[in-house]
Amino acid sequence: MASARIMVVDGMGGRIGQEIVSRLRTVFGEDIELLAVGTNSTATATMMKAGANRGATGENAMRVTVREADVLIGPLSILIPDSMMGEVTPLMAEALALSSARKVLLPLTNPRIDLVGITKSPLPHLMEEAIALVASIIGKEV
Repeated sequence: MASARIMVVDGMGGRIGQEIVSRLRTVFGEDIELLAVGTNSTATATMMKAGANRGATGENAMRVTVREADVLIGPLSILIPDSMMGEVTPLMAEALALSSARKVLLPLTNPRIDLVGITKSPLPHLMEEAIALVASIIGKEV
């Protein structure tokens, strides 16, 4: 895949998105385009500071930008309406879930959702797995 567009989505304070952007930038340098889309401006700004190429905030920005993405990466909760204390709107979750982009999701959810078949690995290990999966999707070596 030539110059992949990877959309990183996060909310709240944007710390998970920040870590994803930072790791992707470290591994792939400028060979990829990183699109940071936050559910709020703090999350977007945090991901931009980590090295995203472009950033946008909010429901409409998410619905429009996801059309450009080859790969979508973020916590699983971005696909759950009203998650992140209500920051993920139903339209956001729908746009992300229905996107043709390949989705790489970290199994982080709210306390009322349990995932089976997933190991309870520490977040840094999950990040390593996610970055390796993105590499295989876009045809790059880690």
